[in-house]
Amino acid sequence: MSHYEERLEKDLTRVRENVSDMAEKVDSGVKNAMHALLTGDHELATEVILADQVINRAMRRIDKLCHSFIAQHLPSAGHLRLLSSVIRVNIELERIGDYAVTIAREAVQLSGPPSGTTARELERVGNETLVMLRQAVEAFSELNADQARATMVLEESMENDLDFIYADLMANTDQASVNNLVRAFAIFTQLKRVVDQAKNLCEETIFAVTGEMKAPKNYLILFVDEDNSSLSQMAVAIARKHYPGSGTYSSAGLRPAPQLNPAVVGFLERHSVTLEGAEPRGLEMTPLELAQQHLIVSLQGPVQGYFEQVPFHTTPLQWDVTPPPADPAAFDAWLEEAYRDLATRIRDLMELLRGEDAN
Repeated sequence: MSHYEERLEKDLTRVRENVSDMAEKVDSGVKNAMHALLTGDHELATEVILADQVINRAMRRIDKLCHSFIAQHLPSAGHLRLLSSVIRVNIELERIGDYAVTIAREAVQLSGPPSGTTARELERVGNETLVMLRQAVEAFSELNADQARATMVLEESMENDLDFIYADLMANTDQASVNNLVRAFAIFTQLKRVVDQAKNLCEETIFAVTGEMKAPKNYLILFVDEDNSSLSQMAVAIARKHYPGSGTYSSAGLRPAPQLNPAVVGFLERHSVTLEGAEPRGLEMTPLELAQQHLIVSLQGPVQGYFEQVPFHTTPLQWDVTPPPADPAAFDAWLEEAYRDLATRIRDLMELLRGEDAN
């Protein structure tokens, strides 16, 4: 190994050691914040808040080391990918430190530690969050792309789990505990953000090792209307035809009709859009299936008219599409109008979600 290569590796090792040291501080921050919360230890919570200054200085030091490394060594290929990932990981770790501070501040504001089911859920989710964070940090430290991919799987199950916790919190009608519930809600949200950043760490690991970029998000979109025989079926057919690579689309009706509207089927076939295999279906979905939907688009009335509770991470969207006319003679003209309206709305939505490359 040449003198230059030795110096490059020495400087790179220094960068990675600083990242590992910062990750340990962040891990301690989250762990101590949760312990302070669950035990009512305000002194420990205060220590977490003040220790954030140490994390901020560590972030600035790593940022300086990275820019110095780039200026001195002009890295390329693998080294450049790694430095690019380190810069982003540095920001992600600093954000996790901020989330720990928020949890600690909430702990200080509480008159006593959480109790009962809320305490048990906070402890469980907190422990699971720390496990994922530690696995993500380990994967990045060891540049282990396989471990990073395995760790990322945890994020989806934890997100679905948190949806149910949020629903339980919002269903609580005890006004005397509103303040504590609001704080518990905020703490769960901070833990969710830690999980999100841990997933980002995994993605940076994969990029640093393989050069593989994060895949564009595939959106799960549910279209709903009264009977699932016309509009919602048409919306799914249009979305599948024009944006098959951007989403997974389904439809349902509040009171499903016995069969699809034959006029709609024929109209779509003339536009080279098929409804083969489709049939009206109701809104019978498990809580998990519903929570997995990224968007619910109502074509007739508000989404809340179809579901008693919209999952926390599911976005409800109401499109006021002109309803079918009572006069059969005007039905064909309505079909053309509805088709153009839906096609335009779906195009705008998918380009908003995925950009101009939506496909």
